[in-house]
Amino acid sequence: MIALIQRVSNASVSIDGKINGEINQGLLVLLAVEKADDKAKTKRLAQRVASYRVFADEQGKMNLNVGQINGDILVVSQFTLAADTTRGNRPGFSKSADPGLGKELYQYFCQQLREQGFVVPTGIFAADMQVSLTNEGPVTFTLTI
Repeated sequence: MIALIQRVSNASVSIDGKINGEINQGLLVLLAVEKADDKAKTKRLAQRVASYRVFADEQGKMNLNVGQINGDILVVSQFTLAADTTRGNRPGFSKSADPGLGKELYQYFCQQLREQGFVVPTGIFAADMQVSLTNEGPVTFTLTI
């Protein structure tokens, strides 16, 4: 499982020109589910995302997590993060989970964040989406489980 997290001052996801989810300060999470993933891995990754310290404290150090700044978390499914790009000129998706497992674990990931008290707007799994954001820093990290 892969989460590309970006520290944002605002972010939104639109489908057919209509905003489906948006946040102000917080994290934009692009999430990819792989074949070997399960609920235990998903829960652990949600905990890591929620506790990962990427926001500045009073001294300007990245010591605060999204909860400590009262931020929200926008989650968008992005199976292309699981692509194999090691050979050739076209990505391979043999490591990506099938859509059934992908959707189940994507929804479970969002549920885990909500159970931690976060506002978690989302895109729509497998939809053609447009993502807009203002990345602060820029700060972007890839978390894997």
